[in-house]
Amino acid sequence: MGELQGSLNKRAAGMYRSGPLSFIEVLLGASDFQEFAAAWDLLTDVNRKDAEVVAELKAARAEAEKAEAKLVKAEAAAKKERDRMAARKRTIEGELAERARMFAGIQSEIASLEEAERARAAAAARAAAARAAEARRKALASRGSSAGRPTRSPRGGVVDIAMRYLGYPYRWGASGPDAFDCSGFTMFVYAQVGVSLPHSSRAQYSSGERVSRSDLQPGDLVFFGSPIHHVGIYVGGGDYIHAPNTGDVVKISSLSRSDYVGAVRP
Repeated sequence: MGELQGSLNKRAAGMYRSGPLSFIEVLLGASDFQEFAAAWDLLTDVNRKDAEVVAELKAARAEAEKAEAKLVKAEAAAKKERDRMAARKRTIEGELAERARMFAGIQSEIASLEEAERARAAAAARAAAARAAEARRKALASRGSSAGRPTRSPRGGVVDIAMRYLGYPYRWGASGPDAFDCSGFTMFVYAQVGVSLPHSSRAQYSSGERVSRSDLQPGDLVFFGSPIHHVGIYVGGGDYIHAPNTGDVVKISSLSRSDYVGAVRP
């Protein structure tokens, strides 16, 4: 039996080497029925195994084709999603750029509005300060011009004394005899007629009777500024003598300056 099986196996191997026609040759080459039946069973088994292998190969190919189709579909879906996300990214980037441009424009507009508001507020503050100063000046001038007729006699003699110091230099805080500031000059001159005045133009405004502009007489003290910061001695004819400021000298000026406040008769 072993010899028969070996002989059949050799024939089957020869069939695979020689091609399909060797199948018949294997059968016809049997020497008896037993060998024929054994060859038939062997060839049937070989064909069955071949069919199983072919079926398995077909199933594997089908699975591979199915997997490949899924992969292609998945790749297509992934590409579509990538394209969608890229488009969304471009849209978002465009929106962000537009918002950045809008924000920069708004910031610039806000800065311009703030600058305009600061300028408007500064102009309003200057105008308000000017109105307040003018109101104070007018109030002081009104008080000076509406003062009642003074009861004291004018001190015209101080004018001659004051004229002696024409050309003397101004020096802040000085009260003579070689240099003067404005209140130091009036204080020095009036001291020579026995009248003591404080060394302050503002304080001197309270050192006598108020005199209206229409009642001014030589020797009356005249005051300027709001608040008061300058004083001189009226000499008549619309003029007064005073020590003006640093770098200047005692001199005669017109009383027509705009910051005139009023007059006092010590």
